[in-house]
Amino acid sequence: MKLKHIALCLFGGAAIYAAAQNNIAEEVAWVIGDDPIYKSEIERAYQEMQQDRMAIPGDPYCYIPEELAIERLYLHQADIDTIEVQESMVQQQADAQMNFLISNLGSREKVEQYFRKPFSEIRDYYATNMANRYRVQQVKQSLTKNVKVTPSDVRRYFNRLPQDSIPFVPLQVEVQLITINPPVPREEIENVKARLRDYTDRVNRGESDFSTLAILYSEAPEGVRGGELGFVGRGTLVPEFAAVAFNLNDPKKVSKIVETEFGFHIIQLIEKRGDRINCRHILLRPKVSDEDLTKAIARLDSVRADIVDKKEIDFETAARYISQDKDTRYSNGIMMNQQTGTTQFQMSELPQEVARVVAAMEPGEISKPFVMKDPKRDREIVALVKLTKRIDAHQANLGDDYQLLKNMYEESSRQEILDKWLEKKIADTYVRIEDGWRGCDFRHKGWIKTK
Repeated sequence: MKLKHIALCLFGGAAIYAAAQNNIAEEVAWVIGDDPIYKSEIERAYQEMQQDRMAIPGDPYCYIPEELAIERLYLHQADIDTIEVQESMVQQQADAQMNFLISNLGSREKVEQYFRKPFSEIRDYYATNMANRYRVQQVKQSLTKNVKVTPSDVRRYFNRLPQDSIPFVPLQVEVQLITINPPVPREEIENVKARLRDYTDRVNRGESDFSTLAILYSEAPEGVRGGELGFVGRGTLVPEFAAVAFNLNDPKKVSKIVETEFGFHIIQLIEKRGDRINCRHILLRPKVSDEDLTKAIARLDSVRADIVDKKEIDFETAARYISQDKDTRYSNGIMMNQQTGTTQFQMSELPQEVARVVAAMEPGEISKPFVMKDPKRDREIVALVKLTKRIDAHQANLGDDYQLLKNMYEESSRQEILDKWLEKKIADTYVRIEDGWRGCDFRHKGWIKTK
């Protein structure tokens, strides 16, 4: 279950810092201003990049110290600009990272064993890194805030691109959607509530352990680790869940049944720390009956006939008045790609069931009704799709890919500003690179000062 967004994607995965660093001598490699860069930092960053399987351009012992030096320059500017970090945001992200590690390694104790560090020290490391990343990001945004792009700028940029630099765009489609959410039978809802009441009674009587029941019966992803969410802030949880969870005070008791958009929950408090909470929950989702799915299919089949055969209504009007999809019903059923901000999708970016149906369709064609999973609530719904446009794989052009090219130009303009700023900042900053770290073809010039 995603309680708003508990299933977190965190900074390219679990950035790991290794315990072996204790054995690395504190050898200074670079000095930026009065701030040293130690060999141990470089080794640690190298191990993190290897753990995250990040590509390293060139020699890591040239690339990594230069990147650390650049970060120092941005952080120095953040000090000058007095850029502050919202502490609660950093704490929330650090907790999320630690929860991610616990989820992958199995427990808090195993995290400590893996890193050979106290849990608090590991957490402080991530919190510091996150705060620094935020401050660097704010400096970059401040430096590039005046970048403005016009269609003529994009056109000139595209016309100047070398042929081998024009990106290749995979097959893309534009799709319209109508969905119906079949009602869940009252009997099914009562059955789910009865099961949750039984679990609550068993825990309160001391007959069963909450975490064991979560492992056995919960339909949430957290069930595999006993239903434990890890420390989260109120804003991370959906309101109905947060309202109950943050009012719990007795770790031995189980909450009342809570209904959210994901289903029905019971919650057990583990620990409170200020404005953050760690709790367990068990989630059960009432199931739509086959009979109600059949009825919804029949209804959309009739709608399709009205559009295709009888010509009594068009797809756009049907979407506005019939569809129960909140994201598309007010835009004539047009699906928006949240990753790109456009209406175009690569097939891999569509819900799996939609992609499977669209793959066999021609532009203008309307599918037959089909059953799919609502990606937000993980319950079965019935859908009808119209393939509006198919754009075959091609080299990017202004007509089909303006937004992509505009994004490329904006990024190029921002990078040009940052490169010029760095060039001046390097020239104005005391830099010393120790012997053994100097023989590199650095991306930015001016690191090695000439007399």
